[in-house]
Amino acid sequence: MHPTTRLYLDDNHCLEADARVTGVRDNAIALDRSCFYPGGGGQPPDAGSMRLENATTIKIDSVHADADGVIWHAAVSPLPDDIAGQLVHLSVDRERRLSLTRYHSVLHVLNTIALRDYGGWITGVQIAPDYSRIDFKLEGFSAALCAELEGKVNAVLAARHVLQAYYISEDEFRRREDLLRTLEVKPPVIEGRVRVVEIQGFDAQACGGTHVANTGELGRLTIFRTENKGKINKRLYVRLDAFT
Repeated sequence: MHPTTRLYLDDNHCLEADARVTGVRDNAIALDRSCFYPGGGGQPPDAGSMRLENATTIKIDSVHADADGVIWHAAVSPLPDDIAGQLVHLSVDRERRLSLTRYHSVLHVLNTIALRDYGGWITGVQIAPDYSRIDFKLEGFSAALCAELEGKVNAVLAARHVLQAYYISEDEFRRREDLLRTLEVKPPVIEGRVRVVEIQGFDAQACGGTHVANTGELGRLTIFRTENKGKINKRLYVRLDAFT
């Protein structure tokens, strides 16, 4: 089975698409192409629906990619016997995806400032539609430092930087330590290439997730809670203003 073409990699705002069913396994469906994000980098997988040729709609509650690059779409209800080979229409849960996209994007700004200005490497991330948390290996953490972080992030958001994604070879990526934000987890290498997300005039880092087109779409960040998760491991909980 061939790897699934990941439409979201070239179009972060691809939320609907037609695709062909290439396989069925354990009530999950493989397709030749998909706009569903299968999860990674702290961003959870998309949910949504799939409409069959006979107009039946199947709810998709989770998605994952296997070791061969095939994306499997987990259906809530039992699948019809004749689904293999059908042409289907995919629809990602729009509101949920856009919320996750905004949080993934703002965490790029936060993690860049944390590393650049305070030497903070990421040790964990969990993105949700209504808030996110990020852990840093960060010495000398204080309320004043936290306020500085928040202010610096919001200055970047207000500057309305354009975001773009492009690819570099795996060999080039190995030479570019500046593209990393965590020492533990490496970004995915797909067909010998690594995807880079650049915030023009500010930062570039390796990432396979979905992102907004402009930091002006993010509103304002608030760090609303912090926790100590070890001697120098700090957890920050962040929230964005509602998108208007």
